[in-house]
Order: sequence, then structure tokens, then C-alpha cells
Amino acid sequence: MSKKKKPLDSEETVEKSEETKPDEDVTKEEQGEEASPKEQKITAEDQINELNDKLKRCMAEFDNFRKRTEKEKAGRFEMGQRSVVERLLPIVDIFEKGLGSLDDEKEDDAFIQGMRQTHKQLAQTLSELGVEPIEAVGKTFNPDFHNAVMHIDDEAEPENTIVEEFQKGYLMNGTVIRYSMVKVAN
Repeated sequence: MSKKKKPLDSEETVEKSEETKPDEDVTKEEQGEEASPKEQKITAEDQINELNDKLKRCMAEFDNFRKRTEKEKAGRFEMGQRSVVERLLPIVDIFEKGLGSLDDEKEDDAFIQGMRQTHKQLAQTLSELGVEPIEAVGKTFNPDFHNAVMHIDDEAEPENTIVEEFQKGYLMNGTVIRYSMVKVAN
């Protein structure tokens, strides 16, 4: 005997549709339903807080960038200034050697007076830039400021005392830009 399939009743159709309910884990938004006003408020507040946090971070990053840029700019300026001063120091040395070897008889010569004025103005300009000579002769040897190129045994001088300076050293804003070349007594 063959069984015939009977058509579904409307009651059976309703029961089957109730059995296929959506999962409880699916949110209302995923189902196409709108979230409640309370859920929307929480979400909006979260977004506002997140955006405020991002804004604060961006502002802090920009401030740090600005400070770093200013510091780099000042560093580059100091490097350039130091480079120029290092190139001027040999000129100062030549002036000092030349003026130091003059006879007292020629002091009234206009050329010599002009050279002294030029040297004085150059030294003043360097001083305004923060350049100052390192004291050496008669001082105790300090490897942070002096470069010992000769040692002598001299009982008349205390140990590690500088007795002669071959080349003057200079500081610029407290940093050595050229070490003093000196002779030290042992």
C-alpha cells in the first residue's frame, strides 16, 4: 500500500514557524530592529569619549612634535654658530701672534693701532657669542680643558701645573670648542 502525503494544516505551519525563532545572541540591530534610546545613548557617549580621547592624543602628539622641532632647530643653529666660531679661531690666533711680536717703538703706527682695534672687536664679538678663552698657564692640568703635548721635569713647579700654552683653548657656552695645547710640569 502506498501512503499518500497529506497536505499540511495551517496549525502545523504556525508551529514550525515558531520553532525557527532567531538566536538570542543576535542583536536587535542585526535583525533590523532599532536599539532602544538607552542603548543609543550609551553608544553615542562611548563614541564621544573615544573621539575626545583621540583628540587629546593628537593634541599631545602635536605638542611633542612642536617641542622636538624647536629643540632640533636650536641645535642646528648652535651647530652652525659653532662651525663659524671654529673657523674664526685661527684668525684670532694670527692676530695674537702678530700683535705679541711687535716692538713697543711701533705702537704709534696707525696700521698697528688699526690691527689692535680689529683684534679687540673680533674678541668682543666672540665674547658676545658666548666664546671665552680657557685659562691655562699656572693652572692645574685638567684633561677636560687641556691637551698636554709636552711634559717637563721641573722641581720649581708643583706637579701637574701648566707652564706654557702653545695654542689657546676656547669654551662656547660652557662647552669646549678647542682644547688648550699645553706643556705640563711633572
